[in-house]
Amino acid sequence: MTPTEAGAQDAGGTVGAKNLDMKFEVVVIPVSDVDRAKRFYESLGWRLDADRAAGDSFRLVQFTPPGSACSVQFGTNLTSAAPGSAQASLLIVSDIDAAHDELVKRGVKVSEVYHCAEGGACRFRDADGLFQRVSGAAPGHASYSSYVSFTDPDGNAWVLQEVTTRLPGRVAPGATTYASATDLESALVRAATAHGEHEKRIGKADADWPAWYSAYMVAEQAGTELPT
Repeated sequence: MTPTEAGAQDAGGTVGAKNLDMKFEVVVIPVSDVDRAKRFYESLGWRLDADRAAGDSFRLVQFTPPGSACSVQFGTNLTSAAPGSAQASLLIVSDIDAAHDELVKRGVKVSEVYHCAEGGACRFRDADGLFQRVSGAAPGHASYSSYVSFTDPDGNAWVLQEVTTRLPGRVAPGATTYASATDLESALVRAATAHGEHEKRIGKADADWPAWYSAYMVAEQAGTELPT
């Protein structure tokens, strides 16, 4: 049996060999001015993981968005892609309005919250105007349907997408883990932000906030619908 045949049978479930985990770790974005890009991503509140250089010919800077398992890298001689060519990179948030307001507070030039008139994914640039953007969040804050976009100084484009309920099978139970104090802190911050919006909706302080926090964090970890 060839490796190709074995892989095909594995995919079909006839061999039953356990697949190795392949976790998406880093994406490289092309920039023209490393220091300028570093200042910008610091302004977003992303965690600086590394800034390493080898003379003038190599430099690597790595940032991780809050709560993300994947990081971004940029620097000198990391990629041959043209600066600004990274487009429509997705950042998932549980509350699109709160995420928009946080970026504005940090001085980032962002779009308004928008959704697609046709109900589809209109996060990409569309020169032909096929996807009409409508101001405001999608009706009922339908999951996967509300967006905010911004660019870094080189024009690399980022899109925030609101996800409150994952598609079936999209996230395995236990995928959101708290392996460190930093992970747990990030989870608590997300829960606190969502709970603040919850209190705005109910118009009063929520005395039962520990139960709400617990329900939110358990739902996030399981990939099920988040409480509102």
